[in-house]
Amino acid sequence: MGARRDPAARGRTDKVLRSARFLGAALAVATMLAATPALAGADDYRFELAAKPVRAGDVTLVRLRLMHLPDGQPVAGAILLPPRLEMGMGPGAMAAPAKIAAPPGPGLYAVETRPSMGGEWQLSLSAKVPGEAATLRGRIALDLGQ
Repeated sequence: MGARRDPAARGRTDKVLRSARFLGAALAVATMLAATPALAGADDYRFELAAKPVRAGDVTLVRLRLMHLPDGQPVAGAILLPPRLEMGMGPGAMAAPAKIAAPPGPGLYAVETRPSMGGEWQLSLSAKVPGEAATLRGRIALDLGQ
């Protein structure tokens, strides 16, 4: 006749096996999370004015920087996409020409605008940052007094 197992011993063995499976699964998840690089999001960046807009004739030069908020450092090497300058909102919004200008220095960007009149304008910007999958978007309010 075969030996009978103690029911208490069988319960302990089952408990040890369940614990081992749980620990193995937890270790696998922890390893995957540790191997995944932390991804920054578009909310980690902000466009801001670097200086007051400078007007020369009918052209206004807007100097700005793109800031990486977690470390407070300006971002160099971003590629600015064509900007848009608008006054007002909705169907009555008025647009003015705006284009990327030569960068005035490291970590700085410039947009050349030609507003048709003075007042409150919104500069809409987009940029591709090396290492970021998403296109960053932002708006800067400008008081372009004529």
